[in-house]
Amino acid sequence: MAADNYVPPTLERFQDTLAVVGAAVQRTPLVTSHFLAETIDAQQVYLKCENLQRTGSYKLRGAYNHICSLSEQQRSKGVVAASAGNHAQGVAYAAKRLGIKATIFMPLGVALPKLQATRNYGANVQLVGVSVEESLAAAKAFAADTGAHFVPPFDDDDVIAGQGTIALEMLQDAPEITTLVAPIGGGGLISGVAAAAKQWAAANGRQLRVIGVHAENAAAVPPSLAAGHPVTIETKPTIADGIAVARPGTLNFEVIKDFVDEVVTVSDDDIARAIVLMLERSKMLVEPAGAAGVAALLSGKISATGQTVATVLSGGNIDPLLLQRVIGHGLAAASRYLKLRILLPDRPGQLVRTAEIVAGANANVVEVIHTRHATDLPISDVELELHIETRGAEHGREVTAALEDAGYRVRAVASY
Repeated sequence: MAADNYVPPTLERFQDTLAVVGAAVQRTPLVTSHFLAETIDAQQVYLKCENLQRTGSYKLRGAYNHICSLSEQQRSKGVVAASAGNHAQGVAYAAKRLGIKATIFMPLGVALPKLQATRNYGANVQLVGVSVEESLAAAKAFAADTGAHFVPPFDDDDVIAGQGTIALEMLQDAPEITTLVAPIGGGGLISGVAAAAKQWAAANGRQLRVIGVHAENAAAVPPSLAAGHPVTIETKPTIADGIAVARPGTLNFEVIKDFVDEVVTVSDDDIARAIVLMLERSKMLVEPAGAAGVAALLSGKISATGQTVATVLSGGNIDPLLLQRVIGHGLAAASRYLKLRILLPDRPGQLVRTAEIVAGANANVVEVIHTRHATDLPISDVELELHIETRGAEHGREVTAALEDAGYRVRAVASY
């Protein structure tokens, strides 16, 4: 469908689609976060827990709705898709439920849990290429060669209709919502949510803001809005791989232009802090892309004073190895890990004394690196690097001050 004459799904169609996808998806909970509300001075904050969805992501909604729309002849040829994770699992599960053969192309470096989950849903997984773009090219070639139907991840009318069912569920459960926040990658989620939410608000005489959140290293929508059409950007590495898309979908962009009020970006540090907070305060495991909305709220990128805010936790599929790194990064970004480099006189007892000072400040040393071989050290000194757990930035300053008050020279202070 050409973008210049694209009309997004109507409110009635979103409602009909909710009945269709309801056969396969869970109606995920909309939970309150009093901690977040107090932190950002909002009247209330709701979290739409698509991280608890079957397959661990909202992607199942759009994939299932798209496959349901296929004719029997199309279904008989099977379906094919390309993805590094959530879309792959959504297509695989939807195809299995509908009794359709699915072939999924994934990059060679795909996380093992995502690969295993996709296979467990019954898909024939082909590992091709080192990037999703190479897997995508292989999937499209497979479709051309075999007649299998290609299921797009976002730039598709049926996918938009499926993703928009999230907004209907949210507004049915909490019609008082005044600001709705969702992550942006290629635009499938935000376009469905925005179109459904804004049409619901108009039908009910309500005012409703819709805000999209990009990872700052893969923010293709702002330059596209400036140009008036989708543009391709050069993405940089980001932990939010689920929204690391270099170009918004053509149809999705048209919806974003008309229905999304604001687009903001968040850093990887912001996202890591949000993941840690979700674990600690909400007992929620959320993948980096899924935490983007919370990150935007915590970092002050979205004004929420007095608002009733809801954000979509779009997924919970995260490799445990990545989770381990992200937690460490998130704690450091929140100044709860501190790295101190201290010059000490090269004589016995100094290491014990510094440890006692840190303990006296109620901090915990987790790693020690002791060297006398740095080229910029005075010959009579050694350098001690302490990795310390603290309660936050203020506590870190207290630990540093205690060491300085004891006469030690702190060469460098940094979170890591």
